[in-house]
Amino acid sequence: MRDLLEQKLARFEELDAQLLDPAVQSDSARIAAVARERGSLAKLAQKYRRFKELNVELADARGLADGDDVEMRELAEAELPALIESREALWSELLELTIGGADANRTRCIMEVRAGTGGDEAALFARDLYEMYKYHAEAKGWKIEVLDLSPTELGGFKEVSLGLEGEGVYRELQYESGGHRVQRVPETETQGRIHTPLATVAVMPEPEDVEVQLKPDDYRLDKFCASGPGGQHVNKTESAVRLTHFETGIVVQCQDEKSQHKNLAKALRVLKTRIYEHKREEELKKRSDQRKTLVGSGDRSQRIRTYNFPDNRVTDHRIGLTLYKLDQIIAGNLQPVTDALVDYDRQQLRDAFASGEE
Repeated sequence: MRDLLEQKLARFEELDAQLLDPAVQSDSARIAAVARERGSLAKLAQKYRRFKELNVELADARGLADGDDVEMRELAEAELPALIESREALWSELLELTIGGADANRTRCIMEVRAGTGGDEAALFARDLYEMYKYHAEAKGWKIEVLDLSPTELGGFKEVSLGLEGEGVYRELQYESGGHRVQRVPETETQGRIHTPLATVAVMPEPEDVEVQLKPDDYRLDKFCASGPGGQHVNKTESAVRLTHFETGIVVQCQDEKSQHKNLAKALRVLKTRIYEHKREEELKKRSDQRKTLVGSGDRSQRIRTYNFPDNRVTDHRIGLTLYKLDQIIAGNLQPVTDALVDYDRQQLRDAFASGEE
């Protein structure tokens, strides 16, 4: 944990220096990105800086308390309890701010919901998940933007990409990454059989422009006509775009907007996010001592939750949470689930710190 805090403080101070750089100040887009990233780090970095100052003050006070000067020793001994209390309180605040990992305090993320096995029913379930997250985001006051959408003829979604922005957005939603399963009787089912289609969710922190530099030479741009359900042509102009990143092989496409320029801008956002996520995952694999929480692994192949409509039940398999309020949760009241997941991660972090793992 201390390594993480040192990295965040170093990055915060680096961004402070960049804001004073004339080259950055002359570029409005870059200075906005630098200021936004600095803002996301400010609370954590400033608290950790104060924590380090308190450690120095404590060491000085303890040195004086062990000294020969009676007057200074008495003053230091009187000061020590307050210093220790302040440091412990600040450490608790730092623990709280680091729940969810290195990117927990980012205010922007990209969510991708994809239909899995189950055909049309899986696509309808993917749409239900999208609406659940949409209503939850609106209730939280977060901004939500559809970056790309692939609908089906029955009104479901093959996949949908969303951009979300707001305080605590990634901290909460990162736990949604993984496989989601629904158990219900489809409207078209004549014999009352329960179907169990699947959908996958991926939630990735969105980096600032200064963190992932992309040049046109780094990717191939393909333009094509946007299409709708069943391959119907929505328009005859090449407004849709597909980007292929040469180094990683990551492919992103966007056709939601009628403007090619807007589709390209959205596709670049998603591509930068996926590249950042790719590098982040590689770094985690290199660090074998990295704390891996059960709820924060983000493994899309892991089945994390079941939505059982006949019993009005939601079960999160990672923490053994079962709630009989599926109707409320699917309508967007996701807070009881996200609170439970954050609480679980908080306890894991405290346990790891108590055992010396951090």
